[in-house]
Amino acid sequence: MYWGLFCGLGVLFLAKAAWANPACVVCTVAIGASLELARALGISDEVVGLWAGALFALLGYWLILWFERKGWRFAGRDWVLMALSLASIGFMYMGELEYSPQIIGCFYIDSFLLAALAGAALYVVSQKLYAYMKAANGGHAHFPFEKVALPLVMLAGASWWVNLYTF
Repeated sequence: MYWGLFCGLGVLFLAKAAWANPACVVCTVAIGASLELARALGISDEVVGLWAGALFALLGYWLILWFERKGWRFAGRDWVLMALSLASIGFMYMGELEYSPQIIGCFYIDSFLLAALAGAALYVVSQKLYAYMKAANGGHAHFPFEKVALPLVMLAGASWWVNLYTF
């Protein structure tokens, strides 16, 4: 149980320098709408968890920007908002999933929760990678919608890997 908290804090640490890199609203809605469709099609919960974690990390970015526009600032605001966003993933599937922790590698955690934390971390890493690649290219993206393509490719690759090697 404590490993889940440790992993969540690790995702927050990764996200620190990428707070202001949200994706477009259309992509956010498309990911959110596709999660229920994926579950209805029988896609494994771990794959859905990857995408749900990325969605909630993205929503955390949007929440931080909304607070910034409103001028609402307080100590630890970004950490608290991202933690609330990632913690709300439990409410999304509360009646549909049973919490069943198991030993996965060195963690004692539910496979859906681990996948969600991994998805959030992948999204944050993809945004940091995009920022690095853009800076290295003189402040310009290498191709249109590169900011959207990076997280999609990373999440699709992780989904393929999780599908082959389920927890």
